[in-house]
Amino acid sequence: MKIERWVLFLAVCCLGVSALITQLTLMRELLTVFSGNELVFGVVLGNWLLLTGIGSALGRTASRLKRPMALLVAAQILIAVLPIADVFLLRTLRNVVFLRGATVGVTETVISCFVLLAPYCLIAGYLLTLACLLLAQRKDASSIGQVYFLDNIGDVLGGMLFSFVLIYLFNHFGILYFPAFLNLLFAGLVALLFRKPILFGCAAALTVGLAGLIMTCDLDTLSREIQYVGRRVVYNGNSPYGSLVVTESAGQYNFILNGVPLFSTHNVEQVEETVHYAMAQRGDARRVLLIAGGVSGTAREILKYGVDAVDYVELDPLILKVARQYVPESLADPRIHVINTDGRLFVKQTLRRYGVVIVDVPDPSTSQLNRFYTREFFNEVHRVLTPGGVLCISLGHYENYLSKELARLIASTDRTLKQVYRNVLIIPGGRIFFLASDGELTAEVAERLEQAGIKTQLVGRDYLRAMLTPDRLADIRRALSEHAAVNKDFSPVLYYYNLRYWISQFKVRFGLLEGGLLLLLVIYLLRIRPVPLAIFTTGFAASALEVVLLVGFQILYGCVYHQVGLIVTMFMLGLGIGSFTMNRMLPRRSRKDLVRLELAIAGYAACMPLVLIALGHLGGTPAAVASQVVIPLLAMLLAVLVGLEFPLAGKADFQAVTSTAARLYTADYIGAALGALLVSTLLIPTMGMPAVCLLAAGLNVASGLVILVTSRGDRS
Repeated sequence: MKIERWVLFLAVCCLGVSALITQLTLMRELLTVFSGNELVFGVVLGNWLLLTGIGSALGRTASRLKRPMALLVAAQILIAVLPIADVFLLRTLRNVVFLRGATVGVTETVISCFVLLAPYCLIAGYLLTLACLLLAQRKDASSIGQVYFLDNIGDVLGGMLFSFVLIYLFNHFGILYFPAFLNLLFAGLVALLFRKPILFGCAAALTVGLAGLIMTCDLDTLSREIQYVGRRVVYNGNSPYGSLVVTESAGQYNFILNGVPLFSTHNVEQVEETVHYAMAQRGDARRVLLIAGGVSGTAREILKYGVDAVDYVELDPLILKVARQYVPESLADPRIHVINTDGRLFVKQTLRRYGVVIVDVPDPSTSQLNRFYTREFFNEVHRVLTPGGVLCISLGHYENYLSKELARLIASTDRTLKQVYRNVLIIPGGRIFFLASDGELTAEVAERLEQAGIKTQLVGRDYLRAMLTPDRLADIRRALSEHAAVNKDFSPVLYYYNLRYWISQFKVRFGLLEGGLLLLLVIYLLRIRPVPLAIFTTGFAASALEVVLLVGFQILYGCVYHQVGLIVTMFMLGLGIGSFTMNRMLPRRSRKDLVRLELAIAGYAACMPLVLIALGHLGGTPAAVASQVVIPLLAMLLAVLVGLEFPLAGKADFQAVTSTAARLYTADYIGAALGALLVSTLLIPTMGMPAVCLLAAGLNVASGLVILVTSRGDRS
């Protein structure tokens, strides 16, 4: 094989590496800027996949290009620098375009992500189709499968680099410099080998310019200072769990993770309410478990009760590291035992017993956080409580107005707790606090504090008299009459209620943009051919089932962050194995094999809930250990089936290289976009995970039958 063709292969693989690193980095940045919950995650990922699919569809024009190789080089140069510009613009223009400090609404988030991601994603999608044309040595479908395989290999390498190396060493700009130099390198090589001197000069000049920029200007620090103008940024760093920014103002430190304020030091109301409502119930507790929030001062406040030990569990080691640097007094007492792991995983595995368990996590705005509000978690906490011990958890913000959405949140949490505990007490403070126990509970917190001689700055008789007014208590009683479901691990309805609560804060209308996109989708599905329909349903199933696996892993293991790189990498590896295998078997395979693959994916989807439920029945540590092995393998098996299908679809639907590649990539990306958006934000919370798996199975059975009916004796 000529060296020019090898370089083209490597350039296509480089595009895959670059695309996945860029996707993960921009997604983290967008979630940070837009204070992302899972709805924002779905919007970002859905936009990414949709725009890439549109770019692939536009690639059908590649066959009419006079200089396709020159366009490949020019496009690769452009996508080297676009992501860096995107991150800088995101940080510096956010407070210019939107009101400073205000949460950005749903419609504005959709439009902003669409506009920002469009240039990169359209070019990346176009390049997939263009690469199929450039690698085609004869007029058949083989190059489509080759590009799919090379792109998958690039995704595997990009996922491993991002998850296991880059995220630990660099900030977002530093991460994006890696694919930038990689793209410029291969753009220069292709330009040199195919005699494009002007483009080679452009690639070389940009490489030198980018190196000079890195040595003379810290874009990360500069953009953060613009983003948080008026506040002093004392720390800015990344961990596998997100982007942490710490600002300082008048001696108060504000910890902001992924754009969402975690806590502020010297926040007396938050600290005292979190601690004293629970501790006043069991002032004689000798050991207390605190899940999250200890850096804010809650761990130190608990010590006022003379406890023997506070076991403080914090997931992100970066939060602990920064806290010890800026607020060392918060964790200085030797009675505070810091445990760096996931809170739910710790509860599953610990053999200790606690008089009080305080769960100080944010609202259930994501499936990750929802795990701390489910019936299964409340059962796990019940196991580690001493007889009559108390669980305390809170959500929402109550400012003397109780909306229907907040009322449903309260009702669901109350009903879920009552499935496990005999008594539940609700205290409407700054947040809605829930106390649950098999023993007695009292609202006479101030009296208990006075009797124990506990000194507080805010939470006392006057404060509680203002909080526990008749009208506020009547609001809570009215909220409990709302119809609301019990929140479960595999049916996370509270997460859906919280999304509804979040959306209710904005004026969300079904406008021209949403209507136009829906109309285009309907037209597309009405016009789609049988084989691209199969790729569409497979893309939907792959995206949906991968989300189910990630959520299932969180439930069984306790935390997905440390393993998400492994799961995604195993999925990409499976795609590579599947596409490589089918490329070798392609001459012997027919359209009917595509039907068999559709039915195999449907069978896989139907069986997945049974596997997850079986793992759940193992319980505790066995389930956590088994899930670390089984779920990555399930992800790889799913991806092998998906990877087998794409090259075969190229053969079964082949007309011309560019038109066939454009149809299949478009179907794949649009299906995956719908799966990512609908499943993570709507279908799992409202239908539950088993129903989502059955939906994916049904869609693949239907598309398989369509191919079977329309085959008409294909013997190829």
